[in-house]
Amino acid sequence: MPFAVITVSDTRTEETDKSGKLIRDMLTEKGHRIARRRIVKDDPDAMKEELEACLSDPDIRIIISNGGSGVARRDGTFEVVTSFLEKTLSGFGEIFRMLSYDDIGAGAIMSRATAGIARGKVVFAIPGSSGAVRLAMEKLILEEAGHIYWEITK
Repeated sequence: MPFAVITVSDTRTEETDKSGKLIRDMLTEKGHRIARRRIVKDDPDAMKEELEACLSDPDIRIIISNGGSGVARRDGTFEVVTSFLEKTLSGFGEIFRMLSYDDIGAGAIMSRATAGIARGKVVFAIPGSSGAVRLAMEKLILEEAGHIYWEITK
């Protein structure tokens, strides 16, 4: 299954993008292919441009963005991603926060992780910490992304 991986960060580079690398490694370990991987600034216009590029690419089926999903002043991933979604997978954010609560406690309420369907593709927006990435990938995304894609294309 071809995936796009987007890291949203003002400070990460190819060398320091641990979470983007973790997503890539976890996907390829399960036999998936990375069709596109980019690092974009935590800026709404940059995020919109990259998400538009991914949604327009016929080779990409599933998009995972990491970073910018919290409540800090510059965190705008949630707003950008949800502006593209035609259907929201509310359970993703709910279950992610529940699992995060078990892991990190009350700080989980600051996560605005979300997922949904946009133009026939599955889109996930998850926090940028490597712990949150591992949790989302192991417990939710790797388990269900392919099934979600199958459901929306049948």
